[in-house]
Amino acid sequence: MIEYIDDQRLRDMIIEGANSLEKNKQIINSLNVFPVPDGDTGTNMSLTIQSAVKEVKKCTSTSIEDIANALANGSLMGARGNSGVILSQLFRGFAKGIKGKKRLSTVDLAKALKSGSDTAYKAVMKPVEGTILTVARESAEKAIEIAKEEKNIVIFLEKVIQQSEDALSRTPEMLKVLKDAGVVDSGGKGLVYIYIGALGALTGNITKTDDYEVVKATVEHEIEDIDNIKFSYCTEFIINSRNANIDALKDTFTPYGDSLLVVGNENLVKVHIHTNNPGEVMEKSLKVGYLSDIKIDNMKLQYRQDNEEALKSVPKIKKKHGMVTVTMGDGLTKIFKDFGVDHVIEGGQTMNPSTEDFVKALDEIEAETIFILPNNSNIIMAANQAKSISSKNIIVIPTKTVPQGIAALLSFNMELSDKDNEEEMNEAIKHVTTGQITYAVRDTNYNDVEISTGDILGIGNSEIKSVGKNKREVSLALLDKLVTDEHEMITVFYGKEIGEDEANSLVEELESTYPNCDIEVYYGGQPLYYYIFSIEQKNYYIKFYIDFMYLNSATGRIGKSQTLAAFL
Repeated sequence: MIEYIDDQRLRDMIIEGANSLEKNKQIINSLNVFPVPDGDTGTNMSLTIQSAVKEVKKCTSTSIEDIANALANGSLMGARGNSGVILSQLFRGFAKGIKGKKRLSTVDLAKALKSGSDTAYKAVMKPVEGTILTVARESAEKAIEIAKEEKNIVIFLEKVIQQSEDALSRTPEMLKVLKDAGVVDSGGKGLVYIYIGALGALTGNITKTDDYEVVKATVEHEIEDIDNIKFSYCTEFIINSRNANIDALKDTFTPYGDSLLVVGNENLVKVHIHTNNPGEVMEKSLKVGYLSDIKIDNMKLQYRQDNEEALKSVPKIKKKHGMVTVTMGDGLTKIFKDFGVDHVIEGGQTMNPSTEDFVKALDEIEAETIFILPNNSNIIMAANQAKSISSKNIIVIPTKTVPQGIAALLSFNMELSDKDNEEEMNEAIKHVTTGQITYAVRDTNYNDVEISTGDILGIGNSEIKSVGKNKREVSLALLDKLVTDEHEMITVFYGKEIGEDEANSLVEELESTYPNCDIEVYYGGQPLYYYIFSIEQKNYYIKFYIDFMYLNSATGRIGKSQTLAAFL
């Protein structure tokens, strides 16, 4: 009989929970409401908890508080997609719930699960029942009841898992889209797998995989000349304390450099800063507690290609505005960069960028205000979480598609205030309708339409509008349902699996079908989606701006780094 969880058992439970999730992530991915190839809830959740496991393994403390905080901090920085962000909040609340505990009883575990559920609900602007939130809440509430009578941790967890599976089975009754698709909530399923893995760590019924390869998202960035590095030393360390004040520490460290990140709690604080005076920063920290895991890198020496003496740094000039966006495909990346976007994060389809990916991108930009265009509904929460972590002035425009991102970018005017630009950009995305052509990865039923694996799907307004075997026919059927008399522009971005001749042939047919619309085609190079259509109302054209940018970029009359507002 196991009555208490100590530090080693907690470590094992976290690691086995992660292993269980990783082993079953493809099952979770298959539960996506849309049977599309970028249904990646399982992948997002697994990458999030893998980041947490990495921090737990690095934590040498025997304190369960420290282990839980490592779990919370690691998941926070590694959070990907909405499911990953919510999972990180569950872990954050769990860590708060065991504060001050030396070991955990069933009562302690129940309270920690409830704290995790409460924290996750508060983190979501409009909580929706029938999701991972429901599974977390109902299992936590049941855990409180069970703990009143049951002292055996194993039996306690078995009953909590039974409740979580029961809640999961009822998610289709709470969300019509789940019922129509014939699936349970994917995020909730992932949470159940974590619980099962945690129990397995105590019973010995563990997964075969102990370690697994962490898939890393590609973050595209340009290495600038070393002379433009203002702060030379990348400094990282952990402050071990009893009464650390996170906000006060941020205020203390801010004058010493940039790329500042201070996360943790009153007992364990992780600090990252680029500074020219690492000694002074650590001296300030010693007033709060003792230091561990100290790492200082000279960034000039890291970037230097020979053994010449380092030159004096030249401070970068902070510009007024910066832009970060997310997309996949070399064509779309080029379009965003030609419009002056500072940093394009690769992701949004095969893999969602994490909170840390956004933080790193934000750290590279010296601007008074930075706008983030996520271009995917499943990335917005990670972008907002990065905003809450960053010390910079960040504005997240909730773009859910690439066409919305382009429209928002083109509405930006450097002469306006940040607030006015935010309003203009949010208004612009309302006037763009997005259509997407992809394929089904499993058999399903959607809105009484039978869908088979490999079928071509036409998606618009977050719904499957057309299904068939032919990309051309499905595209025409989709546009027939999306294009109205108010629309005057259709822009086609074709993916890497579509040839130029095939794309041009489709455009010719669109020109005859929609004689009152201007039709333009551009190479997007995006994976998984054969076509992305931007359907625009009058006065919200993408075509003019793209043509203008390419024309003037070629003639040298305007540089790529200039903002679009300069000639609007």
